[in-house]
Amino acid sequence: MNLTLAFEPLLPMWGLAFAIALSLAAVILAVIKRGHGTVIRIAAIALVLAAVFNPQIRQEDREPLQSVVAVVVDETGSQRSAGRDSEAREVGEAVTTALGSVEGIETRVVTVEDFGIDSDGTALFTALAEQLSDVPSERIAGAVMVTDGIIHDIPDPESLGFDAPVHALITGVPGETDRRLVVTQAPRFGIVGQEQPITFQVVDERAGAEGNETLPTRPVTVRVTRGGETVAIETIATGEDATIPVEITHGGESVITIEADPLESEITDLNNRVVLAVQGIRENLRVLLVSGEPHSGERTWRNLLKSDASVDLVHFTILRPPEKQDGTPINQLSLIAFPTRELFSERIEDFDLIIFDRYQRRGVLPIAYFENIAEYVRNGGAVLVASGPDYASSRSLFRTPIMTILPAEPTGRIIEEPYRAVLSDVGARHPVTRDLPGSAVEPPSWGRWFRLIDATAPQGDVLMEGPDERPLLVLNREGEGRVALLLSDHAWLWARGLEGGGPHIPLLRRLAHWLMAEPDLEEERLLIRQRGDQLIVERRSMGENPPPATLFFPDGESATADLVETDPGIFEAVFDARGLGLYRAENGDRTALTNIGPLNPREYETVISSPNALQPFAEAINGSVKRISETGVPRIVAVRDDAIRTHGNGWIGVNRPDAYVVRGVASFPLLGGLLGLALLLGILGTAWYREGR
Repeated sequence: MNLTLAFEPLLPMWGLAFAIALSLAAVILAVIKRGHGTVIRIAAIALVLAAVFNPQIRQEDREPLQSVVAVVVDETGSQRSAGRDSEAREVGEAVTTALGSVEGIETRVVTVEDFGIDSDGTALFTALAEQLSDVPSERIAGAVMVTDGIIHDIPDPESLGFDAPVHALITGVPGETDRRLVVTQAPRFGIVGQEQPITFQVVDERAGAEGNETLPTRPVTVRVTRGGETVAIETIATGEDATIPVEITHGGESVITIEADPLESEITDLNNRVVLAVQGIRENLRVLLVSGEPHSGERTWRNLLKSDASVDLVHFTILRPPEKQDGTPINQLSLIAFPTRELFSERIEDFDLIIFDRYQRRGVLPIAYFENIAEYVRNGGAVLVASGPDYASSRSLFRTPIMTILPAEPTGRIIEEPYRAVLSDVGARHPVTRDLPGSAVEPPSWGRWFRLIDATAPQGDVLMEGPDERPLLVLNREGEGRVALLLSDHAWLWARGLEGGGPHIPLLRRLAHWLMAEPDLEEERLLIRQRGDQLIVERRSMGENPPPATLFFPDGESATADLVETDPGIFEAVFDARGLGLYRAENGDRTALTNIGPLNPREYETVISSPNALQPFAEAINGSVKRISETGVPRIVAVRDDAIRTHGNGWIGVNRPDAYVVRGVASFPLLGGLLGLALLLGILGTAWYREGR
């Protein structure tokens, strides 16, 4: 119940203004004349004017509303890494229980974690705003945060959005020590084959009264790994810059970690490690294309290689063999002399790939140069032989010293009949030919070819086959290098679109990139990728049944799961992610690394608990910051909205509930009905009686 005085005028505003003006004039006139009964006249005028305003006593039927207090429990990485999350949960439960005993208070509990690819730091105030977004500001009685004080979204006090105290209960203990590693300079990109310098510091800190204090310099051992492989172990001094060069060994992303030995009694060693992702960029790939004679498919190879901006192409076509003697001077046979000695002896190691396109032995290259090519492959080079009738002839490349590295021997037979190239069982699993457009149907929806060079005793992997399951595309490894043999010169028919054409660009491009050892085209590879809150460990393998995969989480724990084949040659295992940081997967002799979230999250820049960051904010909004280890869990007290103190020794305050909903209203006129008429007649009668005397 609540009683209030209200007015419901009987006249519009202009009428009220006229009545007030007329009443004032009458009062002034009565005062000037100073006649008998002036006071009674003024009282009568006031009573009439009050009746016009129609005063009423209004009675409201009010239902009180509960005020809302939010309890925000910090379970982000800095809490978990130092083992303070269990303390935070216990304190959060105790605060929730205490609030439950305060009449008229609704408690809302929100737990804040930091998992998510876009997460970068502890956002308690963002979570608080989301939790209270549906509550009117006048119903918010306060908030209690259970945290280590490491918060990255502390707002300006004026933009908090409500006028109620916010209290922080700090976990952890005073005097905590921690070691952290800070990268001051690191490359985002690096040239493959070159070293990239990384500059960093190891910082030792202790919590002090005014903030974190740096500990004295001491030696510490750091380890640098690239893709899980240790590349350097150095001893450096803490607090000083150190630089370690790391070689970029392949194109694409290289995950580099730098890890320092733990500090005695530090609260966690998770921030002793930093993760860097360096994109390896190859300098322009150097490709030597030697065409043995002009033919229809020659331009297909040239166009493909010239369309790739990352390829430096050197192309020679032998238009005229030496045995064709007609007296033309040698210096007039070509615009540029074929620099055989320079290309195949002095600078052969400079090339990433050598392609022989329908080349046959005609005396242009001495036999010793073919020995150089074979040695070049064994030392890590790559050769592709795109053959035609030349490979079946007596002048075939197979009749030279490079026969020791070629994966199939020609029978001398040339098959001239239409056929559709198909993938072998191995080809369906190999990354060069897996998922080629048009290969999902049987037979593949590709145009036909009309020539195949018959070959036997294939070594390595036969990826594509021709009629009667004869080898068409064969890949093999020799020593540290790679060799590919294409036993047809009709790939150009796909480029011309004959009978619908075929995937000549992806096939030939993948083939060239496999030969140049691009990581994406490795047959045996282990990957980790994120899908929502799950991590997928993907194993690419030519085998049938790889062993289970093991995933190591950022906190050092691990889990194992079976790999299930999802596509030919692709096996997957699914794991639930556990927070931000570096994950490592192992499967057999394969290792993969990936980082979830920012490479070096702000959450781990410092993990020492401290009230210093929150103290100025709390003071500005009449809140408080208390360390639990010193004060324990405080009592909860309801205080007035305008209370000067909202906290004290062993207690914290929240605003007393003062919100309500009006369920009904009853009005009682003061000057209406008989009462108003009696008062009016009484005052007029008194005035008449006084005037009559």
